[in-house]
Amino acid sequence: MTAPTLSPSSSSSSTRRGAVFALLAAAGAFCGAGAFAQSAPPVPKTLRLIVAYPAGGVSDVVARALGDRLAAQMGITVVVENRAGASGAIGMDAVAKAAPDGATLGFSAISPLVLSPHLGKLPFDPLKDVAPVASVMYSPVLLVATPASKARDFRALVAEAKAQPGAVRWATSGPASLGHIVLEQLRAAAGVDITHVPYKGGGQQLNDALGGQFEILSTNASPTLTSHIQSGKLRPLAAGAPARLESLPQVPTLGELGYAAANINSLFGVFAPGATPPALVARYNAEINKALASPELRAKLTATDNVPTGGTSAAFAKEIASEFESNGRIIKAANIKAD
Repeated sequence: MTAPTLSPSSSSSSTRRGAVFALLAAAGAFCGAGAFAQSAPPVPKTLRLIVAYPAGGVSDVVARALGDRLAAQMGITVVVENRAGASGAIGMDAVAKAAPDGATLGFSAISPLVLSPHLGKLPFDPLKDVAPVASVMYSPVLLVATPASKARDFRALVAEAKAQPGAVRWATSGPASLGHIVLEQLRAAAGVDITHVPYKGGGQQLNDALGGQFEILSTNASPTLTSHIQSGKLRPLAAGAPARLESLPQVPTLGELGYAAANINSLFGVFAPGATPPALVARYNAEINKALASPELRAKLTATDNVPTGGTSAAFAKEIASEFESNGRIIKAANIKAD
């Protein structure tokens, strides 16, 4: 399947803001005290879990582990289907267009809902056609120095960028990626000129980082990245995360370093088609939270440098709405365009 093309959106910002508040209102209805008690359609015996990323990656590993837990808890069969492409938009489009009968859920980062809409028109309305079910985890963003950089810590990096405007090259997985958003926030907050080096995806950029083709790489935490850090090939300077990582306790967060606006990470969760009955959404939310409380799933998450989250559908929707508004401001201010 080919990725959906991004074309200029004709939606006004006021319409989008209205959709955000509609999303919050709908999510609140999903998690109201009586939602779970309503007469809900039975949970299907087979659940299709669409993963918006390729097989074998960290998100796929986590999604399959979550599917296994849900299958055991609910006595159902969970079939994982990878629908990768367009930074998660293809998978989320498949979720949006699925029958709202509880037989299809999706696992994705929130970026197709909070970044993609500001860059172009999608084949679905991310604020109406998809219902947040439950937050599952956040994946920290690590800022690492390559062999091309002399910076031993983050403050040294900022000092180098100020002394030599444009000399520091910072690689991300592409324009308007989370790493790019972090970079733009740091540029603005620190008043530095850093050269953006956009890639398409993460494989080649990691190889080039090891080869010293640029000074700084911002990317999601992963066991592969951690192994290169432990071997000394890459040096961690900071993390975008609410707290220091257990695997890298010596690495400060960007918040600790005084860059709260740049202290962001990838939030992942489970989504349903927008018209899925609230009682079914509430049932799945409860089951996902139960799964996240299991030692086995928590161990799987922490082993891949991800941090379990959980919570209500309403809280998840609120985070999505907040990120949507924040990213819109950043993308407009930095004049970020899609490829």
